[in-house]
Amino acid sequence: MARRRRRIAEEPVSRLALWARRIALFSLTVVLLAVIIARSGYLDIVPVLATYAAGLGLAVVGILVAFAAFVAIWRSGYRGLGQAVTAVFIGLVLIAFPAYLAISGHDLPKVADVTTDPIDPPRFEVVARLRTRTANPARYSGLKPDELQGSAYSEIVPLDLTIPPASAYKAVRAALAKRKDNLVAPFWRVIDDRPPTAGRREGHIEAIAYTSVLGFRDDVVIRIRPTPDDGARVDIRSASRYGLWDFGVNAARVRSLLEDINIRAASIKPEPPPPPPKKQRRRRQRRSR
Repeated sequence: MARRRRRIAEEPVSRLALWARRIALFSLTVVLLAVIIARSGYLDIVPVLATYAAGLGLAVVGILVAFAAFVAIWRSGYRGLGQAVTAVFIGLVLIAFPAYLAISGHDLPKVADVTTDPIDPPRFEVVARLRTRTANPARYSGLKPDELQGSAYSEIVPLDLTIPPASAYKAVRAALAKRKDNLVAPFWRVIDDRPPTAGRREGHIEAIAYTSVLGFRDDVVIRIRPTPDDGARVDIRSASRYGLWDFGVNAARVRSLLEDINIRAASIKPEPPPPPPKKQRRRRQRRSR
């Protein structure tokens, strides 16, 4: 029995299992490096995507090597099952998110610019100067994305409110305050903020929204205009700075913003009418007498 135990203890570890774990750990390091570079903003999107794709490719290689190690362990009785399982686990965790995006966005239109008003979309002004040559143009793409958007996101329309533009602006600011910056993972950053002025200008807010994982920058503009019935109309546009397919991220962002603004607008109490001038007060007092 003692000799048998020694033989079991002296069984070598499968080299395939060891290499599978090494490749998986290296792929994890590469993916984390891509995330750090993307969130820091030090490099352009092209090297970030190349690094991220390389990490995912290594994760797939690690899974394949781990399965080869399973076969070798089964046939030879070598040790290393734990290393192979670790490699498979790390690889699946790394490829789970992009696989989810690909599956969930398969039936969505291939657009990267979504707006509530395709005929007269809100314009990027400050954000337009931040986009590089390799980024998507700041101008709205035209009617083709509008047709694709309308077929899949028919619920994304202008938000008409029964409150004045100044109150609508407060509702928008309250909705944006919910999306505050975070030093570790910033999700929103307002870079231009102009409240509406009666008879002079419309409300205009521009912000940069960061995606949840890699922190890619998407641009958002919100416009607040008065309506003939003393209400306000809110239009939103969300556009990816890079890429031709957003996997439904921009539409989900616009939809969420519209819902939050509508909820906060409903909680705003109507402003009382301004008091009449002193002359009118005196006339009313005389009439009452």
